[in-house]
Amino acid sequence: MTENQLQRSRLVVRSSFFLLFLLAPVLNIFRFDLTTTNFVIFNQVLSFGMTTEWILASDYWDTGFRILAYFILPLFITVISGIYIFYKWGRLYCGWLCPHFSVVEYVNDLMDRRTGSVTLWENSKFSKERQAKRNKIIDWLVIVGVSVTIAFLWALGLLSYLLPPIPLYTDLIHFEVDLYPTIFLVAATTVFTIDFVLARHLFCKYGCAFGLMQSLFWMMNSKAMLVKFERDRAKACQSCDKDCEEACPMRLPVRSFKRAKFTCTQCAQCISACQEVQKDNPAGSLLGWSEGEKTRHSSLIPVKTIDPKKGHNDS
Repeated sequence: MTENQLQRSRLVVRSSFFLLFLLAPVLNIFRFDLTTTNFVIFNQVLSFGMTTEWILASDYWDTGFRILAYFILPLFITVISGIYIFYKWGRLYCGWLCPHFSVVEYVNDLMDRRTGSVTLWENSKFSKERQAKRNKIIDWLVIVGVSVTIAFLWALGLLSYLLPPIPLYTDLIHFEVDLYPTIFLVAATTVFTIDFVLARHLFCKYGCAFGLMQSLFWMMNSKAMLVKFERDRAKACQSCDKDCEEACPMRLPVRSFKRAKFTCTQCAQCISACQEVQKDNPAGSLLGWSEGEKTRHSSLIPVKTIDPKKGHNDS
């Protein structure tokens, strides 16, 4: 699979998951109904089959086994499976599924096309002449407008996980939403808009506890998958304008060591960018996925090695 095909596949996967994130409550795939204080999973109330009649006819052992089989065991398997994925592949969820990271990439692309940079503190790649021809007010109205729209969809989607979705949408269409849901929608839309416009990838790097947990397990594994840079061919980078680092949604030094890429999402945008730059180079891209190669730079704590010829430590 080429990198372009990989990025198209990733776009399909994360877009599908984003739709699932918005539609799961509507389809009763998963939600918590505050009005009845019940979880709903695949259109079934999460009661473990423990109806009043069943409880009256069962003893403590039956009840304990039912809870173990229907709740504790599936939860244990899910957690262990997640830890294995994080340990082996890192933030795979972030780069391929996370709805927030999908917004990060989309707004990054929009800002790049509109302003020539993906953050407020980066210099625009547009020439002064091109910047002068653009209407900055219109550009920012588009960026903020799109961000507000996505933020509202996020807020509405999250609220539908807590309140019955169809009545909520019906009240919204008729402008009859109650006070507290309205407060939630306004507050959440405001917070998400600020995040999407100003701090989207900073939240991924420093504010997401789930992302941090993935990174910690990934860093524990010195043989985990990572984007590797072929340092012996570094001269080929002389003609490049750091396209790989500009392509990285997290703004990471992709050619550096693993510890500097603690929050890498395995999105492979940097690999795609390098492949495009080096398309005429017979040796190919300088960046590529690598796993199974243990080096002193591939774990959280630097490993000291001893050179028998020199007789001293090199860390």
